[in-house]
Amino acid sequence: MSTTAVLCFPPAGAGATFYREWPVSETLRIVPVELPGREKRFADPVPTDVGTLVGDLVPDLLTSIDNVSKAVFFGHSFGAVLAYEAVHAVLAAAPEVDATLVVSGSPGPSTLRGTRISGRDDDSFVASVRAIAGYQHPALDDPELRDLVLPTLRADVLLHENYRPAGRPRLPIPVYSVRGTADDVVSAADAQEWSDVTTGDFELVELPGGHMYLVDSAAELLDRIGRLPHPADARP
Repeated sequence: MSTTAVLCFPPAGAGATFYREWPVSETLRIVPVELPGREKRFADPVPTDVGTLVGDLVPDLLTSIDNVSKAVFFGHSFGAVLAYEAVHAVLAAAPEVDATLVVSGSPGPSTLRGTRISGRDDDSFVASVRAIAGYQHPALDDPELRDLVLPTLRADVLLHENYRPAGRPRLPIPVYSVRGTADDVVSAADAQEWSDVTTGDFELVELPGGHMYLVDSAAELLDRIGRLPHPADARP
């Protein structure tokens, strides 16, 4: 039975444990990506640009998919940008990888972020993140934990605000863009923008919920991911 590794890139400020409750199966291996500045890598500084951050991850990503037949690069919101950059970097290093990109809760990579909030004071910044995401990391409700989480969250938001995709060819792989049907942050038109990054198949998938639909609909999302066709499936 073939196994698909799902490399999961968390949203801004979150870490690998964001995906800790995602169900596993015989065919899907959930691989939460450990980012610097949080959890197991708390002592590691967060790079100042997305390219450096992703470049540092590539060796571990290649190791994670070494013994699987397929790899899905999944990211939500800021994590969608990381997944997009990561699949480019991995395919540059190992073009034989049978990869699929699944982006979630994000406009296309060429769309600039909206109002900049990274420079606001702590209370205003947290309120802005909550308003944008419709979700708040539980640690932000604890004054002591908030002091630990805020620097990383702010660094991620700044990375996202400053992100500009490098000019490169379109991806030769399938791309799926997922959003919640009630998402008031990312519209269907925003999510459709990802069709511009691939020469392969593209599909816009909508699941019940708002911007953070995946918190409550992980099983349905993973069921869709598990049923996605991959390039190798069509090979004789």
